[in-house]
Amino acid sequence: MSASRSLVVASHNAGKLREFRELLGPLSWQVTSQSEHGISAAPETGLTFIENALLKARAASVGSGLPALADDSGLAVDALGGAPGIHSARYADAHGDDQANNRKLLEALAEVPEGQRGAQYHCVLVYLRHAEDPVPIVVHSSWAGEILSLPRGEGGFGYDPLFWVPDQGASAAELSAELKNRISHRGRALTELIERLGEG
Repeated sequence: MSASRSLVVASHNAGKLREFRELLGPLSWQVTSQSEHGISAAPETGLTFIENALLKARAASVGSGLPALADDSGLAVDALGGAPGIHSARYADAHGDDQANNRKLLEALAEVPEGQRGAQYHCVLVYLRHAEDPVPIVVHSSWAGEILSLPRGEGGFGYDPLFWVPDQGASAAELSAELKNRISHRGRALTELIERLGEG
């Protein structure tokens, strides 16, 4: 891959941007956010993670004239029929209010006992070489865990303090950034995407 490759990330989420920069940094990508190009967030009118990621990537590529990477991700809780799903960031109405979203999730699961709180983080990444790319690269990865009754840890973002990772014996918010980037839904999706880009 070229050392001078440029990429716009279709997100205003500081946590996501930090993770993308950490993961792409060693590859010498010049990563910018859509806000650096004056691009507003695209309306997420899709019904699936894939549809929303495509909408966001296309808007960022149109606005910047650059290849674009978009992520649509969220938490699917088994006992809630897959909710909050595509509405994860705005589960409590205000977009990106992590504390409010976590409170609402705990309230929704108040009557659900331990052992029945299975959940998965999902991440869909879409890479467009240009705004009209007819063959975008699409990857999907998931990360299985359980929802805690109380938050644990100070790291991460979103639902990480409530997302228990059984094989680590810790919440996602208690993991180091390096470990989380390696084993998380987003980290594994981006690893696969980088492999796919290398094949091209």
